[in-house]
Amino acid sequence: MFLTGRVVVVAGFGVVPLVLLDTARVSPWYALAGWLVVCAVLIGIDVALAAPVGALRITRDVPNRGRQHEPVTATVLVQNLGNRRLRGLVRDAWQPTAGAADRGCARLDLPAGERRRIGIDLLPRRRGELSSEFVAVRSVGPLGLAGRQGRHRVRGAIRILPPFASRRHLPSRLARLRELDGNTSVQVRGQGTEFDSLREYVRGDDVRSIDWRATARAGTTMLRTWRPERDRHVVILIDTGRTAAARVGDGTRLDAAYEAALLLSALAQRAGDHVHLLLFDRAVRGRVSGVDGPGLLPALSDAMAPVHARLVDTDWGAAFAAIRTVTNRPSLIVVLTAQDAVESARSFLGAFPNASRATTILVGSATDVSIDALARARGSREEVYLAAAAERTLQDAARVADAIRRAGGEPLAADPDDLPPRIADRYLELKAAGRL
Repeated sequence: MFLTGRVVVVAGFGVVPLVLLDTARVSPWYALAGWLVVCAVLIGIDVALAAPVGALRITRDVPNRGRQHEPVTATVLVQNLGNRRLRGLVRDAWQPTAGAADRGCARLDLPAGERRRIGIDLLPRRRGELSSEFVAVRSVGPLGLAGRQGRHRVRGAIRILPPFASRRHLPSRLARLRELDGNTSVQVRGQGTEFDSLREYVRGDDVRSIDWRATARAGTTMLRTWRPERDRHVVILIDTGRTAAARVGDGTRLDAAYEAALLLSALAQRAGDHVHLLLFDRAVRGRVSGVDGPGLLPALSDAMAPVHARLVDTDWGAAFAAIRTVTNRPSLIVVLTAQDAVESARSFLGAFPNASRATTILVGSATDVSIDALARARGSREEVYLAAAAERTLQDAARVADAIRRAGGEPLAADPDDLPPRIADRYLELKAAGRL
């Protein structure tokens, strides 16, 4: 049972006789007691006449997946199996991070024997699995004073995937990839590229690509064209340790790493390369390997969705050892982490693998764009102290980047919006140079 706001209004009418009887010097308590009895009787009648909540059959129609910060609709189907018309409210009990409109509440007017579909608009603010364990229903009586309420245990769940906002950079990078693949008139040649086809020589072509045997057979100058090699391996290692929990921009460093990994994976999949993903801190939190074609991005998003940063230091020795369990072939290794402090980078640099001619290691880090602004501010004493701290942070990041270069890696640091396209551009540069 529940009471509505009308009960307060109706009970307030009892003040009028109390005031009148007090003026007449008559005890008001008998009148008050009588009025409360009348209110109680009206409430009991209202509850008795309200449609029973237990006579409802409730089912769900919930999509399996959605993306963070993108609207999705969860549907509740309510069928009235009783013989009374039900008027009231339905509340779908999603957790707060689901962003349910109007807290998941909707009005319901359901005649006996009919069924209604109620759409609950969600705007998820967090990755992972969102769930609703029950649906609460309130049936209001004809007087609107009280009614019946109850819960129906009907579980619904939806997996919220990373937003992949960096996909807006994909069309321009795919256009560049098509140029490298020879689908346009641009052809490249470099160490590690594959022979594509023969065509006639055109003024301005590289004479080093002339095929003299084919020229002798054809009676005209023939040129070899090349394209970047396919079936290469790209290993993406994402640090899910404590440094990944730091906020940069509107999200965390882990969110920026997910965006960079998804954009690079989409590009590498179109290029015909094999992508492997590892999410690691002290153990493997997520792994995708051996998945190619259109199923790659859904598999990556599914692996990323439930993984959040943990407040532990990453075991870099075990992390780089996990890479060797994925593939031992020449590959591009992309490590997405935050190595901008000398003290915390010691274990990372100590376990850094030896780069070779056939293996390239990129270390991508999402930086806070506000640090540069703090370093330039000099307006007050507080700003001077903040500028000194910001300068120290920038110097430490530069020292770590130099150490990564000396170890054979290539550091890439940018703000969360620029990091994904920068890593994608570097991948294309390596393709064009024949290093991948």
